[in-house]
Amino acid sequence: MTKLIGEKVLMRIFIGESDRYGRKPLYEALVELLRKEGFAGATVLRGVCGFGAHSVFHTQKLLDLSADLPLIVEVVDSQERINAIMPRIDEMMDGGMITLEKATVIRYSYKNKEP
Repeated sequence: MTKLIGEKVLMRIFIGESDRYGRKPLYEALVELLRKEGFAGATVLRGVCGFGAHSVFHTQKLLDLSADLPLIVEVVDSQERINAIMPRIDEMMDGGMITLEKATVIRYSYKNKEP
């Protein structure tokens, strides 16, 4: 396992809950891709409300069972690894937005569980 300490890149992928890649939710397909490619981790955050390029307001209401809430998939890694995976992520997305920013990782560890 590679330790992620120092200057890295935070990639945020903004998509909708209803976005799909094939028969899977897009967020699941993205996380599976990142895991398969050996990234240290990825997190999917669900938004309470939001709007995108078409200015359609998405929100969760008590009686609204089909809300298309905003999702953000976050991953931190080196610029080189982010650049390498970007074409594959781009081909999976029909819409949405991807942002990149510098991030300083001060701690990254995992607990090694003994059997």
